[in-house]
Amino acid sequence: MPKEYKTIQEIAGPLMLVRGVEGVAYDELGEIELSDGEKRRCKVLEIDGSNALVQLFEDSTGINLSNSKVRFLGRSMELGVSEDMLSRVFDGLGRPIDNGPEILPEKRLDINGLPMNPAARNYPQEFIQTGISAIDGLNTLVRGQKLPIFSASGLPHANLAAQIARQAKVIGTDEPFAVVFAAMGITFEEANFFIESFRETGAIDRTVLFVNLANDPAVERIATPRMALTAAEYLAFQKNMHVLVIMTDITNYADALREVSAARKEVPGRRGYPGYMYTDLASLYERAGRQKGKPGSITLIPILTMPEDDKTHPIPDLTGYITEGQIILSRELYRKGITPPIDVLPSLSRLKDKGIGEGKTRADHANTMNQLFAAYARGKDAKELMTVLGEAALTDIDKLYAKFADEFEQEYVSQGYYTNRSIEETLNIGWKLLSILPRSELKRIKDEYLDKYYGKVQ
Repeated sequence: MPKEYKTIQEIAGPLMLVRGVEGVAYDELGEIELSDGEKRRCKVLEIDGSNALVQLFEDSTGINLSNSKVRFLGRSMELGVSEDMLSRVFDGLGRPIDNGPEILPEKRLDINGLPMNPAARNYPQEFIQTGISAIDGLNTLVRGQKLPIFSASGLPHANLAAQIARQAKVIGTDEPFAVVFAAMGITFEEANFFIESFRETGAIDRTVLFVNLANDPAVERIATPRMALTAAEYLAFQKNMHVLVIMTDITNYADALREVSAARKEVPGRRGYPGYMYTDLASLYERAGRQKGKPGSITLIPILTMPEDDKTHPIPDLTGYITEGQIILSRELYRKGITPPIDVLPSLSRLKDKGIGEGKTRADHANTMNQLFAAYARGKDAKELMTVLGEAALTDIDKLYAKFADEFEQEYVSQGYYTNRSIEETLNIGWKLLSILPRSELKRIKDEYLDKYYGKVQ
């Protein structure tokens, strides 16, 4: 039986100081029992000799210092895992909130995960089809990759996240595929949108949802992504599934980290975020990947809203260092009515070359991808020139490029949130658009592909 302490000294916000403790470790879970028998959970943040600084998961109202008891449970936070988690909705601490029964766990896993030995990692290389042309065709997602989406407040990243979760699949195989969705600090309406969206399309059957609402405690928000990744590790490396983890919104997670850090009176780093935010984010992102000798994989799409649309803000900045590229949403495209408003030029998938080509997508994929990028970039330049100097200043070929840029945004990028395109459809739309330009302009495509597809795809 764990020892009980009645030595609570003080409570400040979400923090509580307990004196005279023995054998208590960092990150250990504790239980506070109030005088009326109510129990609340906490975890150890810091040990200083025989003093323990603990953090409360619920609020501190009603805790009477003199007659409340604390007992430490001798273990860190754990999640009970089982295959029955699929199609279920949990709160940020892994408790069911969908009126279904409790999960009977096959085992209990520490939510901080086990570090993956870099030498045991396999290189990400198989193509994942999201059904979204701007990602599949130009910034391809590869199994085992970490590819964040950089959004901004007011942009429809929730719709894009739900679309990827519904549509993503590994083509050409019948290997089991699951989605683990972690939502942090979102509103009740957003939570409802995700749950209903998955239920309507039947995607819920292969999805595990963890939902932490904006009015839930900050410390729960810090546990939510770890709960999700623990469920993903279990499904991927013990049940051999391919798991796509979508986490939204990392900005809310980082703000919770800052809130807890400020309560602990730590020295702030850039913009008030704690100096260890880089290592903290890395401890989440680096849990994605593939392991040698295990068929399963974890692919990670973290979504973050850039404060003030600023790519150099610490959250997107540090995320960019740790992950393999980024998909950027553009306010300008959103105003034009392009859905999803993915800005393909600054977006980047550093592993796209590994997941495309013959046997994975199609032999012409790499050539057409490079040509589309080049043509779109030149078309945007032509349109800017047209804005400044008027249409008369453009050559005939520049006018064609400007037309190409408009049609590319309307047909290729803008597909709505309920269109699921196969990779063949995406590549064919690319060819149809490239046929706007004279064949002599398509210098990045081999003749054999031009002979086969140029002007022949409708």
